[in-house]
Amino acid sequence: MSTATALIVAAGRGQRFGTERPKQYAPLGGMPVLRHCVLTFLAHPRVDGVRVVIHPDDRNLYDDAVQGLDLAAPVPGGGSRQESVRLGLESLEQTAPDLTLIHDAARPFIDRATIDRVLGALTDRPGAIAALPVVDTLKREEDGRVSRTEDRRGLWRAQTPQGFHFDAILAAHRAASGQTLTDDAAVAERAGLAVALVEGSPANIKVTTQDDLESAERWIRSAQATEMRVGQGFDVHAFGPGDHVMLCGLRIGHDAALVGHSDADVGLHAVTDALLGALGAGDIGSHFPPSDPQWKGANSRIFVSHVCDMIAERGGRITHVDLTLICERPKIGPHREAMRSQLAALLGVSEDRVSVKATTTEKLGFLGRGEGVAAQATATLALPVI
Repeated sequence: MSTATALIVAAGRGQRFGTERPKQYAPLGGMPVLRHCVLTFLAHPRVDGVRVVIHPDDRNLYDDAVQGLDLAAPVPGGGSRQESVRLGLESLEQTAPDLTLIHDAARPFIDRATIDRVLGALTDRPGAIAALPVVDTLKREEDGRVSRTEDRRGLWRAQTPQGFHFDAILAAHRAASGQTLTDDAAVAERAGLAVALVEGSPANIKVTTQDDLESAERWIRSAQATEMRVGQGFDVHAFGPGDHVMLCGLRIGHDAALVGHSDADVGLHAVTDALLGALGAGDIGSHFPPSDPQWKGANSRIFVSHVCDMIAERGGRITHVDLTLICERPKIGPHREAMRSQLAALLGVSEDRVSVKATTTEKLGFLGRGEGVAAQATATLALPVI
């Protein structure tokens, strides 16, 4: 059987994307855009290897994006996509696969079936591309008005991957050096190579702008099988000497302080345990042992941020957090909205997904005697089904 290597082009700067971080490294569904397509090609049984062409300045971003994956070393790209593809192809010359699939890193949702169709067409053609037929009516514009309607029959929208017999496309790219051609199929056409059209996928979108990324995020959430997880957390700290308490990340003046390892923020501790419970990932003590001196006096925001990173790595999202603070003092009411705002910002969710309430024990027990503060939290997560 013929060998096939996927060459993923990720050297662009993406000026239309509007951020300093190139679009191929933007987070999407809990992982960088680039990683999505790399994983699909790595998992395909007919793809023997994957190599990525990157911008020389992006090596750190690339290393983070593909951490832990079995990939050939990346290749620095050139000043244009066409030059980057040529450099990538030349880097494969020593191993010379029979076939190569050239794919844009900004298309994260490439699927196995589309790859199958492209590879299948290469059995008797030197080139094949994934594409979709044009279904919209096409208008020609002049001076801001419609000048005529174009015939859409026979028109297709090209996607990637675009597959070729390796020797033929390498020679075609070398011959086209210095030209400005829009894709690899155009390079092949210029060299006289017959390029087949195979059915692409409507989901195989290209992320070009922030709006595209937002659409991709919505798509991945709707397409991804998820399960709802609920976790509970409870914590309590006694009062000791001091002039303030930390609650939900806020410093609140008081005639006593809460005693505990770290800053004793009972609200954030309960929320952290609730999130860990929903993940099935132990409790706050297993991640931040009280016996470890590095957490002495630590800001409890660190704990919440850590578990939020864990949720993101799982591709999950926080859908709601409900926190109840139980105490006689200090009064929570004057600070409740600020606490809610702080907690929402820390969790990376909108304020309507966070509730902060307060109650007392009607003077009963140690809380009723004003000896400390307790907190109870419930967290709801949406997690991908593994």
